[in-house]
Amino acid sequence: MRLRSLLFVPGDSERKFDKARNCGADALILDLEDAVAPSRKVEARALVQHFLRDGSPHDWSFWVRVNAFDTGMTLDDLAAVVAPGLAGIVFPKSNGAADLVRLGHCLDALEAKAEMPAGGIKVLVVSTETPQAMFNLGSYTPAHPRLAALTWGAEDLGAAIGATANKEADGAWTMPYQVARSMCLFAAAASDVTPIDTLYADFRDADGLAESCRRSRRDGFLGRIAIHPDQVATINTCFSPSEEDIAEAQKIVAAFAAQPDAGTIGIDGRMVDIPHLKQARRVLASIPGS
Repeated sequence: MRLRSLLFVPGDSERKFDKARNCGADALILDLEDAVAPSRKVEARALVQHFLRDGSPHDWSFWVRVNAFDTGMTLDDLAAVVAPGLAGIVFPKSNGAADLVRLGHCLDALEAKAEMPAGGIKVLVVSTETPQAMFNLGSYTPAHPRLAALTWGAEDLGAAIGATANKEADGAWTMPYQVARSMCLFAAAASDVTPIDTLYADFRDADGLAESCRRSRRDGFLGRIAIHPDQVATINTCFSPSEEDIAEAQKIVAAFAAQPDAGTIGIDGRMVDIPHLKQARRVLASIPGS
């Protein structure tokens, strides 16, 4: 399942869903949480049910962000959306792997009720939205069978710790959020699941998004949350290997294949070793259809 670009769509807006479905995102996340007012939660569940049952061909995976456990709405959300066609649940405000295990038990029962294959619905955990979560990021290792990816968020964490802002004047994350971002990345790598970077809020700033995505990919993230369809193409480009990346990776893999006993090889005047080979293989594995 490819997760370069994951676009949030309010679960109570048929207009926005229709606009989103052809934007090129790898995944659409129908949101029942923050994008939906409390008075419209029931309506949003019914509309997301309708979208799931539509059955029209599409080339994106269907995800739903449910409300957090502490709202008392999670089970109602899950009962409404666990159905054939659902690829995964985006799980907010998780305090750690114990919450994921609890969610997994809920999904086990609902999949059985819907006569769906056991374990087919995967989970993307928003892993840094509570102070407790920051101390439990290591708990996701070893990974739960349903865990597909980890992402992080700043707004709820900021509210929880009483921060007045999360960005410096130049737009850089302040230190608490640099820590949250880094720890999410490390936790995903330790669990061997996909690390997904958080959203870029200014959807009109295409150049800023592109630069932010390049830094994100440089650091090790493999995909990004989008909040507007116009962000998707930029995210897809930045998180896809370029022709130059692919050619370089092929050269490294071929060189080591030709010298299987070598630990270090000279290529074009520079030395490459086993970590370079591992990264080259990751690049080639990320090519669509590989």
